[in-house]
Amino acid sequence: MNLKNFSNWQDGLRDMDPPARQRLLLIITGIVVGIWAGNRLVLAPLGKMWDARAERIVKLRKQLVNGEQLLQREASVRDRWQQMKTNALPSSVSQAEGKMLGAFDRWSRDSQISVTSVKPQWKRNADDYASLECRVDASGSLSAITRFLFEIEQDPLGMKVDVVELSSRDTTGAQLSLGLQVSGLILNPTDRVSP
Repeated sequence: MNLKNFSNWQDGLRDMDPPARQRLLLIITGIVVGIWAGNRLVLAPLGKMWDARAERIVKLRKQLVNGEQLLQREASVRDRWQQMKTNALPSSVSQAEGKMLGAFDRWSRDSQISVTSVKPQWKRNADDYASLECRVDASGSLSAITRFLFEIEQDPLGMKVDVVELSSRDTTGAQLSLGLQVSGLILNPTDRVSP
């Protein structure tokens, strides 16, 4: 609207009788308030819902891709789980302790390390599994200790090394002390494991 048209519109508004002018201003005010309310009460919530819906679609697509990838890896995941179940400690508490102590004996013989103590401790985490944590103190040369750690890591027995502490026993560093904490998994323990 140019200046001349605006001036003509103002003149026409002034020439109107007051009740007609009031009605026109009320209609214009009503339209402005209606547009504002429509924007505030309808368009803004719809925009937020649209954005939330778009975010949910993105999230669901990611979940779908992850699910499809999991289905493609199903065989390898099941094989790995079966291997983990097979390599877990026996479900009997006494058999599990015996197997773990036997493994430490075998690893120490193979690596020619001197194991001074093995202290097993049971942790009951849930009804369907428990863990046997062992604190092991040993000493030997650097090559014997590395061989010992290698034997633990390479053994198919389901053991996890949690803590490794090394310190020198002499001034030259030829003899080292090893403090080790490992844990083994028992699935569906049959005996009562006391914490």
